[in-house]
Amino acid sequence: MLENPRSPRVRAVAKLSKRSARAETGLYLLEGPQAAREALSYVPDTVVELFATPTAMEKHTDIRDAARSADVDLQFTTEDVLAAMADTVTPQGIVAVARQAPTALKDVFAAGPRLVAICEEVRDPGNLGTIIRAADAAGADAVILTGRTVDPYNPKVVRATTGSLFHLPVTVGVELTAVVERAHEAGLRVVAADVDGSDFLASRELLAEATAWLFGNEARGLDETALAHADLALRLPIYGRAESLNLATAASVCLYETAFAQRASS
Repeated sequence: MLENPRSPRVRAVAKLSKRSARAETGLYLLEGPQAAREALSYVPDTVVELFATPTAMEKHTDIRDAARSADVDLQFTTEDVLAAMADTVTPQGIVAVARQAPTALKDVFAAGPRLVAICEEVRDPGNLGTIIRAADAAGADAVILTGRTVDPYNPKVVRATTGSLFHLPVTVGVELTAVVERAHEAGLRVVAADVDGSDFLASRELLAEATAWLFGNEARGLDETALAHADLALRLPIYGRAESLNLATAASVCLYETAFAQRASS
C-alpha cells in the first residue's frame, strides 16, 4: 500500500494536473469511479495504472474486476495519498492514470461523419467538457479541437465529460483551416454558431444534411477569420429576457436540433 503522500510516485501522478506534465509524459489523470469505470469499459488499453483506497474498492468491485480483466495494475493507497494525487478537493477514493489517445483528423473524416462539433478557442474546461458530453448524447461522430482550445485532458474537462471523452473520437491541436478543408472534402457543410448569424429557424431544414458545427470563444465568439471559413452562420433565438445563452447550452441545442433533423430525414 502507498502510504507516503510525498513519495516520487505520488508526486508524479499529482503533476498530471498540470498541462506541462501531461505534454511531457503523454499521460493524464482520471478521478472518481465514473471516469475509471468508463475508461476501463471503452478504452481499457489506455489505462496505465489504477490507485484506490480499500474502502473505495470494496464499494466499487466492478472497477476492481474490470482492472483485472484489462491487466491494469491496481495499487491501494491511504486516504492522504489519494488526496495528494487528486485534483479535486474531495476525491472519491479512486484515481487512474491513462495515456492520451486523440484521433487523427484524417481518420475522423475518413469514417464518413454526418455530425461533427468543432471548437475554436473554447477556453473554459467546464464548457468544453459539457460540449463533448452533449455531442456524445446527440450521437455526433466526433469533436475536433483547434490549437487554441483548452486541453481536453485537463482534469476539469475530463470530469465534465462524465465519461463521454471515451465514447467518441476527439481530435486535438489542429488548425481551423485544415479542419474546414477536410470537412468540405468529406461533404459536410460548416455552420457557425454566431449571434449575428441568420435566424436558426429559417435554415433549420439544412441541418438534415451532413453538418460540422463551429463553436467559438465564450466571451468573444468567433472572429472574422474563423467566420469566413463557415458556409453559413446561424443564431439561436432568444424568446425571454436572457442576454444570451451559455456556450455549452447553445452548443447542446445546435447539436440536438441537427440530430433531430438528420434522424427525421433518414
